[in-house]
Amino acid sequence: MVKFVLASGSPRRKELLEQLGLEFEISSAHGEEIITKTFPADIVEELSRQKADEVADRYVKTYNNDTCVIISADTIVAFGNEIMGKPRDEEDAVRMLTQLADNTHQVYTGVTLVLLKNGERSVRTFHEKTDVQMYPMTEVQVRTYVATGEPMDKAGAYAIQGKCAAYIKGINGEYNNVVGLPVARLMQEFFALGLIQ
Repeated sequence: MVKFVLASGSPRRKELLEQLGLEFEISSAHGEEIITKTFPADIVEELSRQKADEVADRYVKTYNNDTCVIISADTIVAFGNEIMGKPRDEEDAVRMLTQLADNTHQVYTGVTLVLLKNGERSVRTFHEKTDVQMYPMTEVQVRTYVATGEPMDKAGAYAIQGKCAAYIKGINGEYNNVVGLPVARLMQEFFALGLIQ
């Protein structure tokens, strides 16, 4: 039997895993994020690995039966040379959205799987990239959206599955990657590893 653990308190990632019909428990990572990389794809892989390792350390001592799989993810928005995490405040959210409006940006999600089995530990890390094209937004539209509070805990200051859907012109890549977890790629990894038939 395989036990799945989501190393994230994100309600969006929880919902996406539930859509797959997976049974899992949640054990969030709380450690400090340390970035040593420069490129977005490398950063999200590095951060997802840090989270996965932190949670795996909790389970490796107590979990000796069957297989335990720790799933962690980290998502960032990149526009040009700027990496956009969660906004510091409302003005930061306004600044980000003003830049993204009427442009195309990239969303990167890094995913790390740590497999614990019979005292052995193996790791698989990958990332997905999705291009997101947004419609123009007036300053009033930007500030009205920011005032909803929705952007404040989101990378790039927007939720594609929320009110910002009104400004998404198109995407190239996996939609759920933008929400925070590339579930189709994740399932392909599970199939390849023999975790799910």
